[in-house]
Amino acid sequence: MLNIVLFGPPGSGKGTQAEKLIEKYNLIHLSTGDLLRSEVAAQTDLGMQAKAIMDKGELVSDEIVTKMVEKKLIEHKSAPGFIFDGFPRTVEQARELRNTLVDHRTKVTMVISLSVEREELMKRLVKRGEETGRSDDNEETISNRIDVYGRQTIPVTYYYDKTHIHHPVDGIGKVDEIFKRIVDVVEKNK
Repeated sequence: MLNIVLFGPPGSGKGTQAEKLIEKYNLIHLSTGDLLRSEVAAQTDLGMQAKAIMDKGELVSDEIVTKMVEKKLIEHKSAPGFIFDGFPRTVEQARELRNTLVDHRTKVTMVISLSVEREELMKRLVKRGEETGRSDDNEETISNRIDVYGRQTIPVTYYYDKTHIHHPVDGIGKVDEIFKRIVDVVEKNK
């Protein structure tokens, strides 16, 4: 099973690259944001637990998110692999993911993080905001989102550095150039 954790700060092109990886390797896209919305919309037990927490403005617990991830693993147990997007966001979630995957006789194959300088991220996201009208793509919000990524998610890459499966990839260039760099990493490490 090919299980890829894809990291990248807001504006790094992570979503675009995830879609290309899904298509090339026939992976199941596992986005915790999508999972939460789906479980809430379906009014499952997990979804209702998550909704009650989110309605208070709080973060859904690692335990609930991990259970949603596990449910998706069970639903797609014959898949060739998964691409994890937005999960894990904390070191505790990374540990939970490892344990959950071990329970399902698999593991994280590799962690790929897209590296893009802050100025470039700001430029990309401001431009996206102008083109799409997204209200969260303004300089103040963008700056905060990049800071949150640095505080919460960068430590997860250090966790994976210790297991020697973390591979930073230059996220600057044309989409296909970046994708080729990612594919080179995947092919060398799968």
